[in-house]
Amino acid sequence: MTQPRKRKYDLTLLAALLALLVFGLIILYSTSAYNGEVKFHDSFYYLKKQVFATLLGILGMYLAARTDYHLWKYAALPGYLAALLLSVAVLFIGEEYNGSKRWLSLGPFSFQPSEFAKVAVILFLAWLVTRSGRKMESMKALLGVMASVLPIAGLVGASNLSTAIIILGIGVTLVFVASPRYMPFLLMGAGGAGFMAVFLALESYRLERLMIWRDPEAYEKGYQTLQGLYAIGSGGLFGRGLGESVQKLGFVPEAQNDMIFSIICEELGLFGAGILLFLFLVLIWRFFVIASRSPDLFGALIAAGAMAHMMIQVILNIGVVTNTIPNTGITLPFISYGGTSIVFLLLEMGVVLSVSTMIE
Repeated sequence: MTQPRKRKYDLTLLAALLALLVFGLIILYSTSAYNGEVKFHDSFYYLKKQVFATLLGILGMYLAARTDYHLWKYAALPGYLAALLLSVAVLFIGEEYNGSKRWLSLGPFSFQPSEFAKVAVILFLAWLVTRSGRKMESMKALLGVMASVLPIAGLVGASNLSTAIIILGIGVTLVFVASPRYMPFLLMGAGGAGFMAVFLALESYRLERLMIWRDPEAYEKGYQTLQGLYAIGSGGLFGRGLGESVQKLGFVPEAQNDMIFSIICEELGLFGAGILLFLFLVLIWRFFVIASRSPDLFGALIAAGAMAHMMIQVILNIGVVTNTIPNTGITLPFISYGGTSIVFLLLEMGVVLSVSTMIE
């Protein structure tokens, strides 16, 4: 009688993930304590909410890791349709915060459907590409797969351009992984550039962001960017010390959110920022290893999708904070404040860990 196969999770991925979570909670408290005290008379306000969301996410990750990832094939299409419906709901009944309508409220709780959409798109495209099989060799099939994500990218992009870019990036990555042809990607790149040009031109505030990016000192809205750059510059090699940031004391607005990397640079310096980037690189490397060694295409695409998600989001966040690219309003995974983000990120990690158990 054969013994049931013992699950062997990717321990390197788990170690890097745990280090990121601990790092994130420590720096979040350091960054948010002042805002919490000023706004809510509780310096632990943001930390307590993030710890609760993290524990909830870890529970979800554990359950997802214990679940055979092949079962997600049956939830892929319903999940994608649910993401579409939730994105439509945001347009009509969404809650606005800091000028952006991205949240849905359910009683005392609120969440961002765009975070759910990222995971839903990965599972949906992995299922769709696997289902297409050898048809992926044709240009028609490639364009069909990419066209399937345009509705969710358009809906999400109406209020959250950065997430729309991530969704499109995930789509291109999975099609690239599954397709033996390279030429179609040149056409997709040209089409994507045209789509982005039209999308940016539809709203004047998007063009304004481009002008602010080019010369932040000339615009009042360039204040956040400039303060973030001051924080980065003042950190030097080893930083002012944990908790010693000056810019978080009201100079960088909502420092615990999109601009948290600038405070990391100020408090921990280039050395601390380098350690954080190293942890992200380890995480991305393990996604690549799991994708390349997965026993089937569905598992490989799930890991590749998670790799694309993590890589694009980290690059976008750091690019915005350093003013390398225009401001798009994107959080730093596992580090920035956000309950919805951490829960769905950890669920995604759980699915990837489930794939890793099948590797010999």
